[in-house]
Amino acid sequence: MPKLEADFHESLATMRDVMENADCLISHEEVERALDRMAEQITVDLGDKLPVFYCVMNGGLITTGHLLTRLGFPLEVDYLHATRYRGGLRGGELFWRVSPEIPMADRHVVIVDDILDEGATLAAILAYCREAGAASISTAVLVDKRHDRKAVPGLKADYCSLEVVDRYVFGFGMDYKGYWRNAPGIFAPKGL
Repeated sequence: MPKLEADFHESLATMRDVMENADCLISHEEVERALDRMAEQITVDLGDKLPVFYCVMNGGLITTGHLLTRLGFPLEVDYLHATRYRGGLRGGELFWRVSPEIPMADRHVVIVDDILDEGATLAAILAYCREAGAASISTAVLVDKRHDRKAVPGLKADYCSLEVVDRYVFGFGMDYKGYWRNAPGIFAPKGL
């Protein structure tokens, strides 16, 4: 078997093993209920504001898609891509890949992401929104990780219905070494 094909099969087996042995921290049903609660509150707060939702790629893609289908009011959608992970398990320097196309000036902005961990990426995005002149800025994340290492003390999402323990997590937008964003719940690899 050629080396590239052997590497693929080893990676496939490794990734399947990670999922088969992972701890399910939050079930798919719990995620769905949390998104319902988040959508209800966003509707109350922003349903008459013509907001623009910015998905933080890639992690926020699944949360954004599931959240927006629950919102029965007019809104616009755009995305931005800022990351600190770049396929690794630990965050590094902030890297901007794509800036949003829809202008933020005088708009009610909602930033949607998968997780609030340390929050350095989110804090940088919020600063970007303030500099762009947004009328208001809200944050919606699927999960908040419980720990005391937030980049900005007291940093909280405006809309968040789930918390996870301080473990490396994947699923529903969050990845494990680039894989398993598509896992239907929130999982933690054994030992991490």
